[in-house]
Amino acid sequence: MKVNITEYLRIELDTERWECRRCDRELGAARENYKRGLLVYDRDPREIHPPLLDSRLYSRTYSPDPAWCRILEYYCPSCGTMIEVEYLPPGHPPLHDIELDIDDLKARWKKGAAAEPERQSGSELPVRKLAPAHRHRG
Repeated sequence: MKVNITEYLRIELDTERWECRRCDRELGAARENYKRGLLVYDRDPREIHPPLLDSRLYSRTYSPDPAWCRILEYYCPSCGTMIEVEYLPPGHPPLHDIELDIDDLKARWKKGAAAEPERQSGSELPVRKLAPAHRHRG
């Protein structure tokens, strides 16, 4: 049974494995950090947030200092979909941001949780439409 966890990540409960929702690639054991099965691009933060001020004139340029910050981008090794991005201090290990109680999840889904709808590609993923907001006049 497949359970969606994020926009591009799901768990196959029968095998207890992480999967990419875009291409169905198996990414690793669901009881471990899913990031272990992904490609990592360690970005220079100045590429993402370029300096707003001339660094020859100002010591503070409103751009992250790579000595203090790094940006890790995580990609599916099969289809190249970006699954996660995190900002970390240099030397810090990747965050273990999703840790689920797999046994409880299995029990809940066996009790009658609805099955996942058929997988759809890319922009066809189901989107919930919200009713228009009412304006407050006052």
